[in-house]
Amino acid sequence: MNITEELSIQLYSLRYFGDLARQLEALAEIGFRRVELTGAHLIDANGTRALLDAHGITAPTAHVSMPDLRGRLGWVADQAKTIGIVELFMPAIPAEERGMPAEDWRAAGIELGAIAERLERQGLKLGYHNHDWELRPYSDGSTPLEHLFTGAEGSPLTFEADVAWITRGGADPVAWMQALKTRLTAVHVKDIAVRGANLDEDGWSDIGTGVLDWQRLWREAMALGAKWMVLEHDKPKDPIGFARASRAYLLQQFS
Repeated sequence: MNITEELSIQLYSLRYFGDLARQLEALAEIGFRRVELTGAHLIDANGTRALLDAHGITAPTAHVSMPDLRGRLGWVADQAKTIGIVELFMPAIPAEERGMPAEDWRAAGIELGAIAERLERQGLKLGYHNHDWELRPYSDGSTPLEHLFTGAEGSPLTFEADVAWITRGGADPVAWMQALKTRLTAVHVKDIAVRGANLDEDGWSDIGTGVLDWQRLWREAMALGAKWMVLEHDKPKDPIGFARASRAYLLQQFS
């Protein structure tokens, strides 16, 4: 296993650490060679690509919003290909849609599956990234995430498992990765602080300092086919400290 090839980092974690040039410079100095972009980085695709190239970094994956997928899919595809992205993930159903009944979540899965088919024809993959609200069960015990992927049945829609959000949703992340192993292509590698700690960071922590067993979770994810292992912290006080410490921990464990 060449972990340095698998490691990436979601630039959302560095959103308050200056501009893209400063972020990439710091990450390259630490040793990162891959990043996962946010939708904002698609706006100036040529500029983003130039900065990535200048720092010897690639961006094989990126997040893209549902409004962009719905409203300007051709533009999304063009920007992604300019940057060198090969797989896009829709990171969050719009807030006003999250309380939908089961049938609407199935409809969202149908919609995303159809978009994935259109992007596949252009050489791009599309997947869904979870939070915790998709794990809140209905009265029959089923969940929105189940209904979304039921709707997407037969489509090439993939899955980026945010393990920590699955855990916060009260579910077993390994069980979900196993259930969706034919779709699993990426994992968000993040950690949850011990109860009562890091409240100013919304309870997240550097990888390896929290409650998640990443020695087990990493091996399970890789065995189930995950290709992109993307570090993330939703609200780090010290973004570069998080990136450096978390990468060092994972290299120590798996190199």
